[in-house]
Amino acid sequence: MLVRTTKRGAAMRVMPRDRQRRPDGRPLIDLRPGERPSERRPLVTGTHQPVMVEEVLHFLSPRPGGVYVDATLGAGGHAEAVLDSVGGRCTLIGIDRDPFALNLAAHNLAPWGGAVRLVQAPFDEIEWIVAGQGVDQVDGVLLDLGMSSMQIDDPERGFSFHRDGPLDMRMDPGSRLSAAEVVNSYDLDRLERVIRTYGEDRYARRIARAIGEARSRGPIRTTAHLAGIVADAYPAPARKAGHPARRTFQALRIEVNDELGRLERVLRSSIGLLSPGGRIVVLSYHSLEDKMAKRLFASSSDPDAPLPGLGTSGEGVLQVLTRGAVLPSEAEVQRNPRASSARLRAAARRPMGGGR
Repeated sequence: MLVRTTKRGAAMRVMPRDRQRRPDGRPLIDLRPGERPSERRPLVTGTHQPVMVEEVLHFLSPRPGGVYVDATLGAGGHAEAVLDSVGGRCTLIGIDRDPFALNLAAHNLAPWGGAVRLVQAPFDEIEWIVAGQGVDQVDGVLLDLGMSSMQIDDPERGFSFHRDGPLDMRMDPGSRLSAAEVVNSYDLDRLERVIRTYGEDRYARRIARAIGEARSRGPIRTTAHLAGIVADAYPAPARKAGHPARRTFQALRIEVNDELGRLERVLRSSIGLLSPGGRIVVLSYHSLEDKMAKRLFASSSDPDAPLPGLGTSGEGVLQVLTRGAVLPSEAEVQRNPRASSARLRAAARRPMGGGR
């Protein structure tokens, strides 16, 4: 068994993929003679490596005839793994607000034909999307909240502080609010709150003031310009713990795309869409996302324990499947360093009428 744990959570054991079985009894992966599971080439779609594929399949537990929603489709790596695990004998609804990602996924998933239905939309519209496909309930929902490599690596999208490009950060290029508008038009108190709340940056006030001073001399239009302003605002000793702009860029991305507001809405909607026994799997990459998933799962699993800010379903509709967050294996982190911050949580819908 694979054992990984968070610092504060209990150890979570995940069955090695070579010992997992498909619903028809076949191994989840078919190894060549003499091949060890760790030697199998990871699923790669273009330049993007989907994170924690084995663990996602373990907790999502796809079955033939099921309906599954990949609400953060990206290039389609996880979706392809779900389809492959059941030989394409399921319905896969893929959602992404990024038209570039959706076009790439359409190409990558084309071999699966009619099993795949793709929709360009924000994931918090999942209820309308599923209903539009003529589906009442689904057997699984996957939310991979990480940035895809193709978004980070494209300087024109403005997500990376390592690559110079326009200060954009919109997941949907057609949406109104951009990072440039936030940086150049928000008053300094509001800008400080964004950086402090969404970036969890202790130097938020210094950064906001530095941005205000810089924009008084002219608009801040590029990622390199902003990254330089933030770096100069940081105390020299604090610059040793990673790039100073990382938290500010995270905060701006969350603000521009309303990520936390949309996340709470999609989590609540997804739980309501699950059929009895249906599962929801969430991959998060920073503490704000992970805490929201953890708290909402907890409040939806115990009707006697409502949590401030998120309330409770009042029904105890969920059974939490993960004690603590599941972490990627050391081998995966070595293979794909961008997986290092991933945290997986999963829950299942209780049988109808099922409280405890």
